[in-house]
Formats: sequence, C-alpha cells, structure tokens
Amino acid sequence: MTSISLESASPASLDVDAIVIGVLPDGAGGARPAAGAEELERALDGRLAATLKALGATGKAGEITKLPTLGGVTAPLIVAAGLGESENGSGPDSEALRRASGAALRALAGTGKVAVALPAGSADEVEAAALGALLGNYTFGNYRTGEQKAPVEEITVLGAGADALERVRAAAESITLVRDLVNTPPSDLNPEAFAEIAERIAGESGLGVEVLDEKALVEGGYGGIAGVGQGSVSPPRLVRLSYTHPEASKTLALVGKGITFDSGGLSLKPSEGMDWMKSDMGGAAAVLGALRTIAAVKPAVNVVGYLALAENMPSGTAQRPSDVIRIYGGKTVEVLNTDAEGRLVMADAIVRAGEDAPDLIVDVATLTGAQLVALGTRTAGIMANDDDVREKVVAAAGRAGEQAWGMPLPAELRKGLDSAVADLANISGERWGGMLVAGVFLKEFVPEGVKWAHLDIAGPSFNKGEAYGYTPKGGTGAATRTLVQIAEDLAAGIL
Repeated sequence: MTSISLESASPASLDVDAIVIGVLPDGAGGARPAAGAEELERALDGRLAATLKALGATGKAGEITKLPTLGGVTAPLIVAAGLGESENGSGPDSEALRRASGAALRALAGTGKVAVALPAGSADEVEAAALGALLGNYTFGNYRTGEQKAPVEEITVLGAGADALERVRAAAESITLVRDLVNTPPSDLNPEAFAEIAERIAGESGLGVEVLDEKALVEGGYGGIAGVGQGSVSPPRLVRLSYTHPEASKTLALVGKGITFDSGGLSLKPSEGMDWMKSDMGGAAAVLGALRTIAAVKPAVNVVGYLALAENMPSGTAQRPSDVIRIYGGKTVEVLNTDAEGRLVMADAIVRAGEDAPDLIVDVATLTGAQLVALGTRTAGIMANDDDVREKVVAAAGRAGEQAWGMPLPAELRKGLDSAVADLANISGERWGGMLVAGVFLKEFVPEGVKWAHLDIAGPSFNKGEAYGYTPKGGTGAATRTLVQIAEDLAAGIL
C-alpha cells in the first residue's frame, strides 16, 4: 500500500513531485482556486488563477489541468482538480473531495511523491481527500508482463487529524482487497480459494471464522449453495466470519453473494453477458472487506458475516430447470431458471444468519440485470421489509459516499413466484420488475420479526467503462463503505 501522511506545512515549500489543488467554477466559464491553494497563489505572485484561465480550466467535476510551476514553488507541477458546482453553494462536499483527489492521483500515475492540498479544514474533509487519493491510486497489474506506470509512491495530505488517517488506511486497504478479489480471474478464485483468503484475512484481523465444505453443506441441508455448486468441479463453500465487541448490545448480520463465476448454468448466458461474470462474487467480497474494516475501527456492535460461495457451471451434474431444492431451514424452491442462482445461495445464508439472533440482517449481491435497467451502473437498489430501515440504509450509503436509491417490495409480486410443485419458484412468470421480484424472493427467507435490508449492486460493483474520480475500470469495491457505515449506525443507535 502506498504510504500516506499528514502535513501542516505550506504546500509551496514541500519537496514533492506534484501538488494537487482544488478549483471551482468562477461563474464566468473559467475556474478559480479553492481553499488550500492560497499560499501557492501568493508564492506564484497571483499568476495561478490567470494561468488556469489561459489553459481553459473550468472547474467542472472530474476535470484535471496540469500547470508547470517554472521554479515558482518547490514542486515542479501543480495539478488542478475540478470540484464542480456545489448543490447548496456552501462549497464542495466530502464526495466531491474524494472524486477530485482520486481523479488527480489517477492522472499522476508513475509519480514519486504527491501532496494533496484540497480544501481540508475539518477531519471529515481530510478523511475524504485522503481516501479519494488512495482509492484513485489503485492499480491491478497482477497479470500484466509489460512495463506499467506504477502508482504514486508517497501521498502527503495537507491537514490535521491522525485518527482520520488511521481510519482511511483501514478503509482503503479493505476496498483494495475487494477490488483485487473482483478483478481476479475465476481460474484463480474459485470458492475454495476465496474461502482460504477469507480465513487468512480473519486470522490477520482477529475475526472468528468457520468454513463449511461441500460435504458439510449437503449434510447441513444447505440446498441452495449445494445445488448451485453441484455443476462445477470447484465445490462450494459457506464462510462465517464474526466480530465481537465487549460493549455491544446489538448484532448485525451481513450476507454476501459469492458466485465466483456465473455461466448461467444450464440456462446458459449469452457470451456477451458472461465476460464480466467473474464479478458475481462482489457482494461476498464487500462483506469480507467490511468485516476487515470493522475489526480495525472497532464499533460497539457485534457483526457476523456470511460468504455464500459457489461456481455456477453447466455439466452433467448441474441442477436442471424444474429441479426442486430444499433451502436451509426447510422451504422448497422449484428452480425454473438456473441463471437465477444468486437468490438460492443467499436464501441459505439468510436463514442461517437468522440463527445468530441479529437485530438487523443486510444482504448485498450482484443479483439482477434488472437493477442496471432500473438504476444504471452507479446506483445500488435498496429494498427492505421495513420502510424506516430502508430509508436509513439509503442515508447510510449517502454518508459513506456511495450512490443508492430506495425501492419498494410490492406485495402483489409474490404471486408470480408461486410454484405448482414447491413452496415457491426462483423466478416469476412476469417479465417486469425483476429487481423487485428478486427482493421479494429473498424476503421469504428472512426470519419473522427480524429487520432486513437488501442491496442489489449488480451495476456499481464492476465498472465496464472508463475510470472516473476514484473509481477504476473493473472492480470498484462497491457497498464496502456502506456496510461499515451501517455497522457504525447500529452501534450508535441510528439504525
């Protein structure tokens, strides 16, 4: 991990290769330096704003402008990162700082030392600038053999707040882990390998861990995970992680979908829908990353995490459309489409999570293509069996800096899941509302009286387009910060 530190010295005197500043729209089509750049402006005899104008900077979000200093300050380069217009005129919010810092660090790949002098008058702003820088500095070059631009080696953030920096390190390392897992080819990350990584992370972080192999899953009655995994030569796993706090009075259960590759099974996906299905374990990765962060920041809440791991493959042993499986706890499901497999492994894990007597269950999954149709590639859909819980989880995601939108679970959609031979079917006969139908299915397995929320991150977990802000191409680490925020909110009595 790149080293990161705080500094209170003048940015004009720092011995670094580049200084990142923030710029805002000036109202006349140009840009003006934001707070944090005042000393640089003075050191450059007031030429900074004029130079930005000459280079055509506008201050819009995501814009990067590079200015040589020509010896005016110690650093040879200033990088102006657009902060964009603020909604209420009060200046950039934390997410704007994160994105600007991340965009600047991406533009500085291959640089040795970088100072970040964005507006950072509070601990929250320091945390935002620092986290954006570390996340924007992410690279995944494990499988490249040619010469690559290395990430920035050292980052110095102008501001104060050592506690904030420790939290940032924990969050960035965990999100890096999640991104790496999502980006790893399925040939190197099958369910067994994923479980072994979870065991290693648990040992390093002081988490409790238990792993059920394929034999234990069959004997234990986990028909969803065993059924989805039976078509692959790489057998399934269920991982249980646990974090305890001596002062905790509440328990949070997190459940993550971990399909390490999803071919669709015998209901085979078209080839254009399969090339990024290594990311179908993004929910389980987010749960693992969240538990790792929680173990570091230590909120006063008990947390258990379940990683439901399987590979969905077609073969002579794969489950067939019209098979009936028995989910953990006894409910039967007619499998009408083997590509609706995520809800089957999640059902097992949700029922098992209920045995931990949680105050709240939150599941996270790359569950439906319908989520992308409804909300696009950057906004997660959030459903719940309690309206207040849904809105509070949406709010937690917003404070964590992740886009989310509350969605309903209309009762009339349940009829579409009726089966002629089992308690319910895994898909509806109706074409519409696929994201909501999947949520309605999962709701059937939530224990009576337990509050529950469901996060569909099918789009946000994997960026197939160009990098933006602090978000790289490929695995994004989506939902990791939201899950940590939920744990902290539950500890604080907000949830």
